[in-house]
Amino acid sequence: MQMTGPRVAVEGYTADKSSGDDQHVRFVESPCVFIRPLTHREVVMFGTKKRFAVAFLLCSFCFPLSHAHVSAAEKEKFRIAWTIYVGWMPWDYADQAGIVKKWADKYGIEIDVVQVNDYIESINQYTAGAFDGCVMTNMDALTIPAASGVDSTALIVGDFSDGNDAVILRDKKRLNDIKGQQVNLVELSVSHYLLARALESVGMSEKDITVVNTSDADLVSVFAAGDVTSTVTWNPLLSEIDAMPSTYNVFDSSRIPGEIIDLMVINTKTLTANPKLGKALTGAWYEIMSIMSKDDKRSKEARSFMATASGTDLNGYDAQLNTTRMFYAAKDAIEFTRSKNLPETMKSVANFSFEHGLLGDGAADWRFIGMAFPSGKIMGDKANIKLRFDDSFMQLAVEGKL
Repeated sequence: MQMTGPRVAVEGYTADKSSGDDQHVRFVESPCVFIRPLTHREVVMFGTKKRFAVAFLLCSFCFPLSHAHVSAAEKEKFRIAWTIYVGWMPWDYADQAGIVKKWADKYGIEIDVVQVNDYIESINQYTAGAFDGCVMTNMDALTIPAASGVDSTALIVGDFSDGNDAVILRDKKRLNDIKGQQVNLVELSVSHYLLARALESVGMSEKDITVVNTSDADLVSVFAAGDVTSTVTWNPLLSEIDAMPSTYNVFDSSRIPGEIIDLMVINTKTLTANPKLGKALTGAWYEIMSIMSKDDKRSKEARSFMATASGTDLNGYDAQLNTTRMFYAAKDAIEFTRSKNLPETMKSVANFSFEHGLLGDGAADWRFIGMAFPSGKIMGDKANIKLRFDDSFMQLAVEGKL
């Protein structure tokens, strides 16, 4: 039965939300599933043992999530979601500069690069089938699409946070002073993971604080109000908060290098049926990386564009890049992806996720979801592999075969 959903906004604002300028809101017809922005309560629900409720939420609108992920077939049009973050701004530039189109044309396909205002919402929409791919961290790839049964592949390992995520306190200079405080963050995201690692470093646990779930779209304004004393977030939000009076960075991701990883994730069935999508995206990405890694006029123009789009200036954006370990060369991304450290990192992430009920009601332990790595190593349930780190397309970039 053909069903056409209501007109729903699945794309977000390019302007700062606080500006009130709706500079980029497009409405699309949803022919298969009814999708609407999640309420605060539902976002919290997705971060509990109800993670698998993504499917049931969609059921309430039309039919099961599995219908949105029918057996993938070869196609020519694709949709990719991105959100504002220093390591993902290159996708916006590549789209606006025509780089994505150039590579898409090379493979005879169309790629629509779409900004979504809310990070978690973008991943939920990808999980629901509204997008073929989406930028996200390693932890969120595991706990949202993979935990919801959507087989997903990390196509491009773009960077890891090396200070871009941090715990900020107001009027206190020591991490130990966080004890007893309420901490505003995007609950059960990498910010929550960073907080747990930070507490662990000083012999504390989450029992010593109270987490207050706050959307990334609201964190800056909430902290600026004055009654919030601690927060955990990522750039560019981090830079705004850290610049406020009497704020102190007491723990950041440089203390846990390589654990918060930024990825371009593609639906595995879609990628398998359409390798040209993987080739086009990988080719576009490393063309951008080649531009950014230089210090010439074109590089500065590109970085200035990314800076403006993310609400800062060139110096501010470059400062964020300095706390990001960008893999400008595909060979460096491959080396990282093939390292023995990645499986160990994902084991730590899976442990945290299980302990916080993010792997679903059926999870007996952290091994519930299988994860595959380029070395051939599989961690977790081999019969339930839902997250794959695939370096084959990055290898094509190294070999000049894209």
